[in-house]
Amino acid sequence: MPLVPMGDGADPGNAAVQRKWRSAAKLSSAVSFAEHFLSGAGFDRGPWLVVAFASGIVSWFVLDNPWQWCAAIGLCLVTVLGALAMWQGHDERSHVRTAVVTFGLMFAAGIAVIWARSTTVGAEPIDRPMVIPVQAFVLERENQPALDRIRLVLALRDAEAGRAIKVRVNVPLERASPDIAEGATIRARVRLMPPAAPMLPGAYDFARAAWFKGYAATGSVLGEIELVDRGSMGALFGPVQRRLSAHVHERLGGSAGSIAAAFASGDRGGISQDDEEAMRDSGLTHLLSISGVHVSAVIAAAYFMALKLLALWPALTLRVRLPVLAAGVGALAGIGYTLLTGAEVPTVRSCVAALLVLGALALGRDALSLRMVAVAAFVVLLLWPEAVAGPSFQMSFAAVLSIIALHNADWVRAFLAPREGGSLAWIARRGAMLLLTGLLIEAALTPIVLFHFHRAGLYGALANVVAIPLVTFISMPLIALALVLDVVGLGTPVWYLAGKSLDLLLGIAHFTAAQPGAVKLMPQISAWAFALFVAGELWLALWRGRSRLWGLVPIGAATAMLLTTPVPDVLVSGDGQQVGVTTEDGGLLTLREGRSDYARDNLLELAGVKGTPIPVEEWPGAWCTREFCTLTIQRGGRDWHLLMARNRVRVEERALAAACERSDIVIADRWLPTSCRPLWLKADRKLLDETGGLALILDGSNQHFQTVASTQGEHGWWRGGRD
Repeated sequence: MPLVPMGDGADPGNAAVQRKWRSAAKLSSAVSFAEHFLSGAGFDRGPWLVVAFASGIVSWFVLDNPWQWCAAIGLCLVTVLGALAMWQGHDERSHVRTAVVTFGLMFAAGIAVIWARSTTVGAEPIDRPMVIPVQAFVLERENQPALDRIRLVLALRDAEAGRAIKVRVNVPLERASPDIAEGATIRARVRLMPPAAPMLPGAYDFARAAWFKGYAATGSVLGEIELVDRGSMGALFGPVQRRLSAHVHERLGGSAGSIAAAFASGDRGGISQDDEEAMRDSGLTHLLSISGVHVSAVIAAAYFMALKLLALWPALTLRVRLPVLAAGVGALAGIGYTLLTGAEVPTVRSCVAALLVLGALALGRDALSLRMVAVAAFVVLLLWPEAVAGPSFQMSFAAVLSIIALHNADWVRAFLAPREGGSLAWIARRGAMLLLTGLLIEAALTPIVLFHFHRAGLYGALANVVAIPLVTFISMPLIALALVLDVVGLGTPVWYLAGKSLDLLLGIAHFTAAQPGAVKLMPQISAWAFALFVAGELWLALWRGRSRLWGLVPIGAATAMLLTTPVPDVLVSGDGQQVGVTTEDGGLLTLREGRSDYARDNLLELAGVKGTPIPVEEWPGAWCTREFCTLTIQRGGRDWHLLMARNRVRVEERALAAACERSDIVIADRWLPTSCRPLWLKADRKLLDETGGLALILDGSNQHFQTVASTQGEHGWWRGGRD
C-alpha cells in the first residue's frame, strides 16, 4: 500500500509509523557514525575497560546510598541486555556492541568491587571521644623523629561496644622504647577520637582513609607505657626497614641522610618540614614517595647486573636464555624492595608495571604500551579499589600515561629515530624530549595536585629535568653501592658522594621553591571541573591520530570553570570553632588561634592565601567582646554583618536575639536558641552537626554555601546527622 502523504486528514496510524521509522533511522545513523569513528580512531578495548571499571568505583563514591548503587548496577545490566538484544542476528564484531556490553559490565563490576571492599574492611568509628586504659597488641610501628614521635597501630578491645578495634596513636619520642615494636603487648592510657571528617569542603578526608585502613579511632598515648610482652612473632619487614633506616642515618647525617633513608627503606619520618615543603613546592615531592623512579631503578639495575654477570658463565649462556633469568632476578629485587619499603599503592603499581615490562622483555615483546599500564591499574584497583579516589594513584598513572602516550606518537618516534649526525645532535634531541616530557607530565598532574592539595609548583618540569636523572643515575646507585660496600667496611667514600648528590637535590628543591611565583594556589576545584580535566586527559592519551584532539574540548571547558571559580568569602570548620574570612586584598582573618598548625593550614589552603592569618580582633572595624566578635564585610555590592561566638560562655537571651536580628550570618560552636534569627544563615552546632564544615560564597547574584555533607552521602565513614 502506498504511504499517504502527511497533511490534513492523514491517517494518524501512518504518522505514528513514520515517526518510528524516522527515530529508527536517526538511531541507525548514530550507530553507524559511532561504528565508523571507533574503527578509524584506533579503538583499543583494554585500557578503556579499565577506565570503565575505575568509573564504576568513582560512581560509588559519588552516589549517596545503597539504593542508588543498586540502581546504577541494574541500569548497567539492563543496558547490556538491551545491546545484546538489539544486535542479535547482526555482526557480533561490531565495535559499538562490544563497547556497550563490555563497558556496562565493567562499570557494574567497579561498583560491586568497591562496595564489597567497603563492607569487608570498613571499620565503624567509635561513638565519641574517650580517655581509657587499654591493653593492646602492636600491629605496626612507624618512626617519625622529625615530628618527635612514633606512630603505633594497635589492636585492642572496645569494652563499650564489645568488639575488637584497630586504632592509630602517637607516642612522644622520649617514651618510645625500642621494645615497643610489632608483636609486642603494651598497657597504656590513651586518648581516642573518631577519625576526623574533612574540616572544610575540599579538605583532606581522613575519615574515609581511616575507614578503608580499618582504623576505628586515632589519638595519643598519655603517660608512660608498660611493656607486657615483647612478643616472639613480629612483622617481617618492619624491623628490617627500621634497622636499614638507622644504618643509613649512622652513615650519612643531616637532611641528606633523611632523604637517603627514604630512598633505601621508604622511611620518610626523618625528613624535616622545611625539606618536605621545598620538595613539594618545587614539584619534586614524588621523589620522596617510593614509586616508579625508585622501583624502576632497582629492577633495571638488578636486571642488567644479572645479565652481565650470568653472561660470564659460558655453559649457562649456551643452555639458557639469559634475558629470562635476568628478568627473574630483577623481579625478585623489585618485589623485595616493594615489601621492604611498605608496599604502598604507588610502589605496588610501579612493581606490577615493572614486572610486566620484564615479562615483555623476556618474551621479546614491546614493553612500553598502554595495555601494560592498563593491566597494572586493574590489578591495583582490584586489590585496593579505594585508591582511585586518592592523589597517589591518580598522579602515578597520569604521569605514566603521559609518558607512554607521548612516546607512542608518530612524530615523536620520527624525532627520536636513529639518523646520521654527531653525538651532540643526539644529546640535544634527547634533552629536548626530556624537557617536553617533563612539561607534559606537569600539565597532566597540575589539575590533580590543585584538586587535592590546592597548590602546585609551577617550575616542577624544569626541576624534574635535572632531579630525575640525578636520583635515577647517581644518587640511588651510589646509595646501593655504599650499602653493599658497608658489608666489608669500605662504604665511607661512596656515602660521601651520595651525600653530595642529595645535597644537590635539596639545593635544587629549595632554589626552585624560593623563586617568585613558584607556587600556584587554588582554593577549590569543583568535582565537575576535575572530572572534565580527567576525561580530557584520558581521551588525549588513549586515542590515536587526530581523534585524540577532541580531548582538548573538555580540558578547555574545565579550564574556563577553574578560572571562574570564586574564592570562598567565609570558611567555617565542622565544629564551629575555626572561622576564616577572606579580605579583599588577599589576606585571611581568623576567629581563634588554632592549637596546632593543622587548622591554620586548612584555612589558608582553602582560602588560597599565603602568609600569616590576622586575628579578627586586630582588624580595623571589627568589634570583639569576651563572648562574640562582630565584623562587616562588603561582597557583591552590599554589606554583610557577621556575628561569631568566641567561646561557650552563656549570654542573656534577649541581648543575643537582638544581636542576631542585626546580623546576616551567625556562627557558633554551640546550640543557639530559636530566638536567634539572623537574616541569612545561622551556623550553630545544630546545623554544623548536619552539614559539617561550610564554605560561604557571598556573591551578590549567587549567594550560597557548600557543605562537607554534600560530598559524603550515607557512606559508613560519615557520621554527620547520625545519633
